[in-house]
Amino acid sequence: MDVKKIERIAKALGDPYRLKIIEAIKKNDGWMQCGCITDMLTIAQSTISHHLKQLVDADLLIAEKDGRNVRYIINKATFDEYTKFLTLFAN
Repeated sequence: MDVKKIERIAKALGDPYRLKIIEAIKKNDGWMQCGCITDMLTIAQSTISHHLKQLVDADLLIAEKDGRNVRYIINKATFDEYTKFLTLFAN
């Protein structure tokens, strides 16, 4: 994992709204649309969209077009890779 990717992930995870979005998607246990996330978190849709873009840019979420909508799922591979990186400092 390169330094730039680690920085993007750390920055993305440093925002409490982004953590809430990840938690909401995780609780849903699969794909989730922006509107459903907005309903769950009572945050403005434009704010959710901004944070979703940051999470996708950090490769923490996978976005997929679904007609006129976009749905999101957690990118487990990135989380696994980042977790392995962090364990280097735990020992």
